[in-house]
Amino acid sequence: MWMQHSRYKPIAVRELQVTQINQPLTDLADYKQALVVFRHGVAVVGQAWLPVTNGRVTVADLRLVEVRLAAAIWQRTTNESAPPKRSMPTASVVICTRDRPADLARCLPGLAQLADQGHEVLVIDNCPSDDQARNLVARYPQVRYIYEPRPGLNVARNRGLQTAQGEIVAFTDDDAIVDPGWLDALRANFNDPTVALVTGITMPIELETPAQIWFEESNGFQRGFERRVFDVQSLDPVGAGRIGAGVNMAIRRAALQQIGLFDEALDGGTPAMSGGDQEFFYRVIARSYRAVYEPAALVWHRHRREWADLRRCIEGYGVGLFAWWTRAFLVEGDWTVLKNGSMWFVQHHVREAARAILQRPGATPRDLALAELRGALAGPGAYLRARIKAREQTGKG
Repeated sequence: MWMQHSRYKPIAVRELQVTQINQPLTDLADYKQALVVFRHGVAVVGQAWLPVTNGRVTVADLRLVEVRLAAAIWQRTTNESAPPKRSMPTASVVICTRDRPADLARCLPGLAQLADQGHEVLVIDNCPSDDQARNLVARYPQVRYIYEPRPGLNVARNRGLQTAQGEIVAFTDDDAIVDPGWLDALRANFNDPTVALVTGITMPIELETPAQIWFEESNGFQRGFERRVFDVQSLDPVGAGRIGAGVNMAIRRAALQQIGLFDEALDGGTPAMSGGDQEFFYRVIARSYRAVYEPAALVWHRHRREWADLRRCIEGYGVGLFAWWTRAFLVEGDWTVLKNGSMWFVQHHVREAARAILQRPGATPRDLALAELRGALAGPGAYLRARIKAREQTGKG
């Protein structure tokens, strides 16, 4: 089986300031490879998959990477030497959780530090089966607990948007850990009044299992190491997934009057399974706002460890993509999704499934390719069912 492939053995994850490249990375005796995340100040400027020899990554290997990072380091140095910007907007932080107390316990200490700095921090407990999340949050009196009885990730996100007091609402997931400079790096980009959305870079906490390694190599959340600005002239809204991911995003509350809230017929807890963040990003661009991808805003994410969980996740991505494209057609009247969706289905899903079945070199594992294909086929119907269900829950249907 693919999972037993000798290539996919545990990989160490380490971060390193570029000013420390003259020192080897040590204490890696249990690994043969390391993913090294290079930082310049708070910003992530690159990464490299490097060999581990005798329990260390050598200075020679690190310096070879430094040469490739020269342009990114220079850009960050120039940006950080620019005149200081005016005061940043106020921010609230929202974490949506449901029955994952172990993840939440790892997430909360970093969020409590933000609360200690004076930022509002809200934990939205989405239709929980017990009181574990409530009890965990009670250990941090500076963090506010909110019970949301209706299931659905986008339901919880909307509860956070409607409850938060900050000008900006930043979101992360319960299976992520925020970097100390994360929130300020997001907030700094809202000095432009046309910016309604900022996303950040997301790196893996660990790469200990084949599922985690495959996901990071093939479907990881990071979108590169250069700051990018997106608008309707530079990005087709249908391709909004290029902007970032919901695990690391911040939204200008004042823009919600034009953009609207998250669609509660999408994402976790619904038949659509995912896609709620990308569909929201679509409307940000379609409403002529700007979005920024900022690699100085870092969170660390714990990818799914088990292969079965990864397979369900990949199927969910297929469902969610075609679910939100269905919404774009039905609700937004965007006819371009018919062409783009058809092309993507054939060129990506069908092609990858065929390559997997034929066992072509570098092909997606067969079970994952077929799971994503099944999800894509189910997406339109899943959205219609989820839409009916959402209306019934809110009494509008």
